[in-house]
Amino acid sequence: MRFATVRAGTQTLGVVVSPSGSLHPLPGSSVDQLVALGLSRALEIGAEALRSAPIASEVTFLAPVRPTCVRDFVTFESHVEGVRRSVDGSSGVPDAWYDAPTFYFTNPHTIVGPSAEVRRPWGCSALDFELEVACVLGSGGTSLTEAGAAQAIFGYTIFNDWSARDLQSRELKVGLGPAKGKDFCTSIGPWLVTADEFASRHDADGFLDLACTVSVNGTGVGHDRLTSMGWTFPTMIAYASRDSVVAAGDLLASGTTGGGGCLAELWGRAGTQDPPPLEPGDVVAITVDGLGTLTTTVAEGHPVPPLTPFRK
Repeated sequence: MRFATVRAGTQTLGVVVSPSGSLHPLPGSSVDQLVALGLSRALEIGAEALRSAPIASEVTFLAPVRPTCVRDFVTFESHVEGVRRSVDGSSGVPDAWYDAPTFYFTNPHTIVGPSAEVRRPWGCSALDFELEVACVLGSGGTSLTEAGAAQAIFGYTIFNDWSARDLQSRELKVGLGPAKGKDFCTSIGPWLVTADEFASRHDADGFLDLACTVSVNGTGVGHDRLTSMGWTFPTMIAYASRDSVVAAGDLLASGTTGGGGCLAELWGRAGTQDPPPLEPGDVVAITVDGLGTLTTTVAEGHPVPPLTPFRK
């Protein structure tokens, strides 16, 4: 089942997207509230909504959910290898990367949906997309087992973790972050697809087997399969919950795919910025089996006020 958040006129609604593409409103409930009820109850409510009359007016798709916590992992080995070369000139993959599925926290307040333009940060000259898939939790806990973590998954959505590579490169020299190289925007959508839709799409080791592609201005740039991940989503969730807490509504992203899932990987392998960084007017389209297509247009950013320099 596909749940989405849309704007119809001045009203924001949670809806169910039928197989034919019609939109059926969720009575008295947003998608976030639906997620908090858990997958089983959400599917019941969704089935009831599908029996109601569809929305007749034109709508704008927004971010399907508004997570309060966003963890973005790094689970694709080839991505790590290519991007390290591009960002800081390193080669290979650090031994420590193989120890556990590393992640960072990003800004939930700058999440946007498929209809929103993404503004290039002021002063950035190396804007990049990142092809990812994210899971959203319908329940949580502390130090979960992997089996328990699998049961906590409500559904999946496409996740584009935009990156200002030149800002990120400077930040990495400090040994902290990423910060301003990442926190300006993340795109998700176009909808949230419930976990039961993918029950038959796992391989023998529990990895989701979904094809992922990305294009810029209609030209294919990268492609990979989620089976290239080094860890499964349940392993990622279990690790995130270790000595900590995960909760219903949390979003956890796969990290960028290999095979050109971002420009920086290709830059690292080629030794030059080819294809070039994104410019205002460029259109990035990410397509993932079963999750649809997330299409976003890049726009120029706004000037920012100056900062007082470091006091010696």
